[in-house]
Amino acid sequence: MSKLVIPHIHKTLGGAGFFSKISETGEVEDIKVNVLEGLRQIEGILIGRRVFEAPLVISRICGICPVSHILNACRALEIALDVKISPQTERLRRLITSAQLIQSHSAHIFFMSLTDFFDIKGEENLIKKFSKETSAVLDLRDFGLRVIETVGGRTVHPMTLRVGGFTKVPEKGDLKKILVNYDKAYKAALMLVKLFETLEYPQLKRETLYASSYEENSYPYSQGQKIKIGDEILTRGDFFSNKIEESLKSFPVKKVLYKKEPYMVGALARLKNNRNNLDKESQGFVNSFWKKQGIGEKEFFTNNFYNIYAQAVEILYLVKQVKKDISALEKEELKPAFVECKEKKGSGLALLEAPRGILMSYLEVGRDGRIADCSIITPTAQYLNNLEADLVVMIPQIYKLSKEKKIKRIKTLIRAYDPCIACAVH
Repeated sequence: MSKLVIPHIHKTLGGAGFFSKISETGEVEDIKVNVLEGLRQIEGILIGRRVFEAPLVISRICGICPVSHILNACRALEIALDVKISPQTERLRRLITSAQLIQSHSAHIFFMSLTDFFDIKGEENLIKKFSKETSAVLDLRDFGLRVIETVGGRTVHPMTLRVGGFTKVPEKGDLKKILVNYDKAYKAALMLVKLFETLEYPQLKRETLYASSYEENSYPYSQGQKIKIGDEILTRGDFFSNKIEESLKSFPVKKVLYKKEPYMVGALARLKNNRNNLDKESQGFVNSFWKKQGIGEKEFFTNNFYNIYAQAVEILYLVKQVKKDISALEKEELKPAFVECKEKKGSGLALLEAPRGILMSYLEVGRDGRIADCSIITPTAQYLNNLEADLVVMIPQIYKLSKEKKIKRIKTLIRAYDPCIACAVH
């Protein structure tokens, strides 16, 4: 019997470690991705808060994806209060959601995961080796952050988003200024997807259950009405209330199962369930990747190391969606920023695709107009079980490698999932 322990895995959002017990024949007897963050109890903090306060508090769950949290909270409360938002608000929300995925994905695949595929130590050496690509990534992040600042008021924890819409809408001239850098952002996205097309990805073969928002005729990177998991298509209420099960045994994080089985969410899950709704160029890159890697569809969707490439494809697709939404807003007459809402007793469940996958927010409002109950299920909480299941399969395959190489492979897989531990311990 031997133990393999990684006290801390850097380049993840929040503190995580790894522990395993391995038999003399290489079989896994115990395994765990350790969460090294304390419980933050934001759900509890919300109880008794006024409706207008709740989204701003919830956004503090994460500094990388605050847009997802604040938007999903607004949507849950709009459902609870029977608020009908305008098409303009919906388009602006799609726009800022696209921007958040662009800046989050680009930071993850380049600055957190890329060094795992090379013998590179330190960001200064990464920048030296990939100087052009580094500039491209910074251009992409600037492009995404400019959208967030223009629509949301500031780049981190935006303040203009509210129940019913926005406190104010951006001027058309400010939106038009974003597109000045569109060509640069588009070329940067192309450069990234081509770089990640050429990497040598570790092999892993395990049948995976993928869950994502689902729409028949569009790629659901924003709000979702239904969820597709495996071959099933469910309403968000059925999935949340009847099909998934939260375990509180792994304190301080909820760990979620679907019918007692682990499942995967995120970019790879979205491609699995919705890739036919990507534009032709983005679909073409997926097909080209399969050809260059010498794999088919089945191999692609049984190896979660490829989540990194899926994020690169989404960046390319979403940069173009930003241009599409801004161009549409430029042609429309800007309407009032928000619709008034009347506080009343009610409850709402909203579903949104955050960078790392399905985010579910349930909020209940009491007769006094204050939050009476709250439940938030984050992407990382949903796929931690699946990550551990992948590790169980992978470790016997790498058992004969040196300890250093085993540790590197384990870290590579964990980082490929793009875990946000800060969200998981909300």
